[in-house]
Amino acid sequence: MRADRVFAYGAAAGLLGDLLLGDPRRGHPVAAFGRAAAAVERVLWRDDRARGALHTAVCAGGAVALGAVAARVVRTSPAASLALTGAATWAVVGGTSLAREARAVGRALEAGDVEGARARLPHLCGRDPQALDADGVARAVVESVAENTSDAVVGALVWGAVGGVPGLLGFRAVNTLDAMVGHRSPKYLRYGWASARLDDVAGWPGARLTAVLATLAGDDPRGAVRAWRADAAAHPSPNAGPVEASFAGALGVRLGGTLSYGGRVEHRPVLNGNGRAVGVHDVERAVRLSKRVSWLALGVCVAARRIAKGRTS
Repeated sequence: MRADRVFAYGAAAGLLGDLLLGDPRRGHPVAAFGRAAAAVERVLWRDDRARGALHTAVCAGGAVALGAVAARVVRTSPAASLALTGAATWAVVGGTSLAREARAVGRALEAGDVEGARARLPHLCGRDPQALDADGVARAVVESVAENTSDAVVGALVWGAVGGVPGLLGFRAVNTLDAMVGHRSPKYLRYGWASARLDDVAGWPGARLTAVLATLAGDDPRGAVRAWRADAAAHPSPNAGPVEASFAGALGVRLGGTLSYGGRVEHRPVLNGNGRAVGVHDVERAVRLSKRVSWLALGVCVAARRIAKGRTS
C-alpha cells in the first residue's frame, strides 16, 4: 500500500477512534511522555538557554526517533503500518476531549452554576477562573477551543502528512514541551525558550490552515477574513492570533481583552472588535466549528500528501 494511502486511512481511523473513544482516563501516551520529559528536566535544569535547548532536543528528538523506528519496523506490512498510523493519530489528537471539556463548562453556565463552570475551566485552559464572570468564562472557553483546534488536531495532521508517524509524535512532543516549560515564568524564561520558539515554528502551518478552514466553515467568512487581517498580528502569539481572530470573525463574537494567567494580568488586543460579546450559546457554536475544521483539515492533509506523492513518483 502506498504511503499516502496509509496516511489517509490511518489518520481517518485515528480521528474516528478519538471521536468514539476520546482520551483514556489512565495511561495516555502523552501523559507518559510528559513524565519522561519531567524526569529529563530534573536532571538538566539550569537557568540557562543551552540547557533548555538540550532538554528540547532530547525529548522532541526522542519522540521523532521512536516514531521513525516504529515505522521502519512495520514498513513491510501495510496492515501494521496503517494500524500504527491510526494509533499514533489517536494518541496525539485531542478533539473529543476538547469538545467534552468545553461542553461541560457550557452546561454549567447554562444551568447558572458559575462556580461549577469556574471549577471546570482549568481542565481546559490556564486562566485564573475566579477573576471571571459567566461571560468571561464563556469567552475563555471559545478562545481555548479555537487555539486548541490548531494545537490538538490540525497541527498534528499537518505534520503527519509531512512526516508520517515521526511527524505526528514529534509535533505532539513539541507542543507538550511548550505547555510544560515554554511559559514566561521566572523558572522557565530562559530554560523554556527553545521549546517555546520551536513550538512557534512547528505550529505555524497548522495555525494558518486552521484559520483558513475556520473562515470557510464559519457563519461569516467575510467577517473572519476581516478580523484575521485586522487583528491577528496584534496578538502576542504568532499562531494563536490568526486562529482566534478567524474564529472570532466566523462566529461574529469579540474575543481578547484583559485576562489573568497564574496571577499575572495580561491586556491582550481585542479581536473582531465589531462583534458582540460572547454568550453561553457560543460555546456550542465554537465546538461545532472546531469539529468541522478538524475533518476539513484531514481532507486537506490527505489531498496534499497524495498530490506530493504523485509529483515525486
